[in-house]
Amino acid sequence: MDTPPFSFDFPYASPRLPIFARNVVATSQHLAATAGLRMLAKGGSAADAAIATAIALTIVEPTMNGIGSDAFCILWDGEKLVGLNASGRAPALMTRARFEGRDKMPGEGWDSVSVPGCVSLWVELHRKYGKLPFADLFEPAIRYAHDGYRVSWMVAQQWARTIPRLKDQPGWATAFIPNGRAPLPGELWKFPAQAETLRKIAESGGEAYYRGELAQKMEAFAIECGGTLRASDLAAHQADWVDPIGLAYHGTSLHEIPPNGQGIAACMALGILENFDLTGFAPDGPEVAHLRIEAMKLAFADIHRHVADPRFMEVTPAQLLDKAYLKSRARLINARKAGCFGPGIPKLGGTVYLGTADESGMMVSLIQSNYAGFGSGVVVPGTGIALQNRASGFSLQPGHPNEVAPGKRPFHTIIPAFITKDGKPLATFGLMGGGMQPQGHMQVFSRIVDFGQNPQTAIDAPRWRVHENGELWLEPHMPVATADALAALGHNVVKTAWPSFDFGSSQIIWRYPDGGPYLGASESRRDGAAVGF
Repeated sequence: MDTPPFSFDFPYASPRLPIFARNVVATSQHLAATAGLRMLAKGGSAADAAIATAIALTIVEPTMNGIGSDAFCILWDGEKLVGLNASGRAPALMTRARFEGRDKMPGEGWDSVSVPGCVSLWVELHRKYGKLPFADLFEPAIRYAHDGYRVSWMVAQQWARTIPRLKDQPGWATAFIPNGRAPLPGELWKFPAQAETLRKIAESGGEAYYRGELAQKMEAFAIECGGTLRASDLAAHQADWVDPIGLAYHGTSLHEIPPNGQGIAACMALGILENFDLTGFAPDGPEVAHLRIEAMKLAFADIHRHVADPRFMEVTPAQLLDKAYLKSRARLINARKAGCFGPGIPKLGGTVYLGTADESGMMVSLIQSNYAGFGSGVVVPGTGIALQNRASGFSLQPGHPNEVAPGKRPFHTIIPAFITKDGKPLATFGLMGGGMQPQGHMQVFSRIVDFGQNPQTAIDAPRWRVHENGELWLEPHMPVATADALAALGHNVVKTAWPSFDFGSSQIIWRYPDGGPYLGASESRRDGAAVGF
């Protein structure tokens, strides 16, 4: 490609400022944000804008999601808060016996694929809350795929990093590195096969995907490669409307999708943190960071033992969120020493998050993901359908509530959130990034509620991440004094380098209490934007 006469190095900090508008879209890739904004400008609802943004993200940020993703959303429909769980279930042929002799579920290939659910979310959300014709919502994405778009900087980095992991998976290299390499920043990328697939989904209202030509192609490729997915599994899939769970923290409530998702961990960590007085401490100081970290570790220890498809759980979300129980867990925290609270440290992952809000008052918090970058690495030939690896979230531990079984939803990392106060909507809120998500939810929410930081500042602030191997990862802009103090408390501190994709990416749309404009804040760690009018 012809390259401009300058480098793509970014040695200087470039802070973002929030926007104010009556109609807002915020997401992790700017072209997708403008796709949603176009729907609002045409008179569409926040639901229309969310769907168009999600569809566009499958094209312009394929490193994190695709047409073979799962998805969830929480929305304020103008009167009440509702949730939609469009995560897929294990295929009928995905039995425990298939994995005999393994100690964990595979992370790549057909055996990591459960039924993809995102298309069902697009269809169901539009059926209930859409105003524009369904096919209109696909127009920006189809154009990006057919005519091409210039690959953004962060996406190009993620693309290149994925090659060693997925280059040998069925269909991936042919689809995503046809020239033997990832596209460069600013390089034109076209994917006409995906444009055609989106056209078929748009014209059929999703039927081609779950009960038609595309379902047959997915089955045929699975059979060819020895996978378990069948057209009958796709036809049996449905998205489910659910009641969000929530926890009030100092008068402000954080709401999450109930299990099979891990959002409950963020609520539990806040319920534990609420038992400590943070008054007088600095928001970036070691005292606050230590308490948050310990609360999160306790929450993880619980959810990785108990959270699964709710039909198989041995405890209820209400039991896990009981304030007396969380107070008893808080007593285990030593303010002067890092603790060890058992298993349950989360895995890495890749996801996209978006928020939309319109002047009628509808607000949508939506998350869509292939899990690990590009998911399973399986791409159905000639379709652009990159399938998620959500089945890797199952356990192989006999008798565990999350043990793999046909027709069962796996433990899920992707979690859209919503904030309310006194029963009224305050904000769409999310932070993508696998097991980082509940950790980020808790950190950002606490910064806003405990320290009065505005949403943009709260998501720009330095983050920590409890890693699966017991290490505590810190972002490079974490204050040195805080990092040193955490190490002195016994945390196994690892300082990361920029750019890192391990600390998530957040978007917030905050509603002014008088019904006036929204404040839109977008993550500086990605290529995204908050846009509005």
